[in-house]
Amino acid sequence: MSPADFVAARRAAEQKDHSLRDKRVGAVEAAELVRDGDHVAIGGCLYSRTPMAVLREVLRRRPRGLTLSRSLMCYEGDLFMVAGAVECVTTSWMGIGLPWGVSRTLRHCVETGQVRFDEWSHLALGLRYRAGAMGVPFLPTLTTLGSDLLEAGGARTMDCPFTGEKLCLVPALFPDVAVLHVHRADRHGNAQIDGYPHMDADLARAARVVILSAEEIVGPDELRRRGDATSIPFFTVDAVVEAPFGSFPHECFGRYHADLDAIGEYGRAVAERGVEATDEFLERWVWTPQTFADYLALFGGERLDLQRRRAAELLA
Repeated sequence: MSPADFVAARRAAEQKDHSLRDKRVGAVEAAELVRDGDHVAIGGCLYSRTPMAVLREVLRRRPRGLTLSRSLMCYEGDLFMVAGAVECVTTSWMGIGLPWGVSRTLRHCVETGQVRFDEWSHLALGLRYRAGAMGVPFLPTLTTLGSDLLEAGGARTMDCPFTGEKLCLVPALFPDVAVLHVHRADRHGNAQIDGYPHMDADLARAARVVILSAEEIVGPDELRRRGDATSIPFFTVDAVVEAPFGSFPHECFGRYHADLDAIGEYGRAVAERGVEATDEFLERWVWTPQTFADYLALFGGERLDLQRRRAAELLA
C-alpha cells in the first residue's frame, strides 16, 4: 500500500461524522452503503457471527466488482462469487469446516478466471486489519517468512534496525466497508460482542464505512452497565440494523447454535454438483425470500428454537 493510501485513509477517518446520533436503519437501506467496486470486509469467522441479514440485502442489490475479505471465509463467499458480485477474494482459508474441505465453488471460480484469490496467512491478514485500525501503513511480523505467501501476497521484508533479523512487513488494509454482526448495540452504534470477538473491533476502525447488525438494540444505559465490554465505539459506525437471528444458520455465541444440518446440506450439495448447487442455494436463500423474515421462515420456528436452546446450554 502506498503512503498516499495511508494518508488518505487517515484523513477519511478524521473527516467522518463523529456526532452522537440515531443510526438505526433497515437492512435494505444499510446495504445501499455498499457501492460497486468496494472492498467489503466481513466480520465474524467461518460460521460464527456472519452478518447474513445484511449480506443478503447487499447481494439482492446485484453489486459488481467487489473485493471480499474475511479472516476465514465461509459459503457466503460462494454466494457472492456465483452471483457475479465479486472479482477478488482475500482470506486465509475458504470453506465451511474440516468435514467439507476447501470450497469447491472457490476452486472453480478461481481456476476459470472469474475470481482472483488473494491469499494471506490468518495472522498476516489480522495484522493487515490491525495496521488499518492503527492508521499506520504496515506492521512488522515474523509470519510468512520462508513461505511462498511472502511473494504471492505483496508483503515486503526488511532487516530489523535493532537486531538485524529479517522481518516481514504486511501492508495495512483499509476496507471501503465493514459489515459486522454483534450481540447488542445502542442506537448510536456502540456495540458489544459476547464470546470470541474475532477481528471485528479492528475492522470497525480500519474501514471507511461500518454497517452493524445486532441481535438486539438496547438503551445506552444498559450498555454502560458493562461499559468495559463495548469493543466497537459509536464514532466508527455508520448504520445500525436490528436483526435477531441475523447470522442464522451460522451461530451467535450464547444466542443460538449453528444449524449444522442446514450447513451440511449445502456442503454435501456442493460436493456433489459444484457451482450448480451454489446457484440453487442462491435462489433459495437470497433471490426468492423477499425479506429476512421470509428467509428465516425457510428454516422454521422449531429449528430456530432448537438452536437457541443448544446455545443456552453452553452458558448453563
